[in-house]
Amino acid sequence: MFFVLSKVLWFLTAPSNLLLLLVLAGAGLALRWRRLGLCLVAAAGLALLVGGLSPLGSFAFRPLEERFPAFRDDGAPVAGIVVLGGGIETGLSATRGQMLLNEAGERLVALGDLARRYPQATLVFAGGSGRLTGDGGVSESRILRRHAASLGVAPERITYDEKSRNTHENAVFSAELAKPKPGERWLLVTSAWHMPRAMGCFRRAGYTVTAYPVDYRTAPRRNSIHATAGDGLFEVDIAVREWLGLVAYWASGYTEAVFPAP
Repeated sequence: MFFVLSKVLWFLTAPSNLLLLLVLAGAGLALRWRRLGLCLVAAAGLALLVGGLSPLGSFAFRPLEERFPAFRDDGAPVAGIVVLGGGIETGLSATRGQMLLNEAGERLVALGDLARRYPQATLVFAGGSGRLTGDGGVSESRILRRHAASLGVAPERITYDEKSRNTHENAVFSAELAKPKPGERWLLVTSAWHMPRAMGCFRRAGYTVTAYPVDYRTAPRRNSIHATAGDGLFEVDIAVREWLGLVAYWASGYTEAVFPAP
C-alpha cells in the first residue's frame, strides 16, 4: 500500500506537475474569475521560471549530497558491496536488447569498478522494478544479469535482489541475501543525494554499511544557472522528492531519523 500511495502522491505533488496543474487551473478560473485566474497563471509561470533557470535545484541538492562524505579507502578489507538499483532504464533495455543507463548510471559504473578493486568481495545488486506498471515484469536485476559482462563482471558473481521496489525493500531484502557477519565491512553504493535515506533504511534493517556515494549533481560552493528550464525543473523534482521521501520514511518507521547522519 505504501508503495502505490507514494507513487500516486508523488505524481500529484511533483513540482513540475503541480505547477502545470496550477497553470491549467488558472486558465479555467479565468473564464469566470478573470483576475484570480490570471494571478494564478502568473504565479505558476514565475515559479516555473525560477525553478527552471535559477540555482534552486542546487540549493536543495547540496545538503543531501554533502551529508555523507565521499568514500576514502583506508586499506581495511571489504567483505561485500551492495549497489542499489535506479540506474537502468528497464523498459528501453528490454526493448533494445542493451543495458541502457539513465542519469543515475554511475551506480553501475561503480559496481564494475569496485568489483575489480575488491575481487574477493561479495556483490549484491538490489534492483527490482520501481514502477507501478512493473515494466512488464522486467526488473533491473534481470537486465544486469544479461549484461553484467559489459561492466567486466561475471554475472554469476553477483547476487540479485529482483523483488525490491523502493529503498526500504532494498535494505530489508539485501540484508536477507547478504547475511553480513559482525565486524565485516560492507559498502553501500547509491547516488549521493539518495544516501541519507538509504543509510537510514539499512540501519533500521540492522545492516551496518559504509557509504559509497556516487552520481553527484552539484559542485561544492558553486550554483549554476540552467540554460533550459527543463534541466532546472528536473533537478528540483528530484530534490523535492528526496526531501519528502525522508520525511515519509521517518513517519512510516522505515528510518530512525528524519535526516540520517554519518
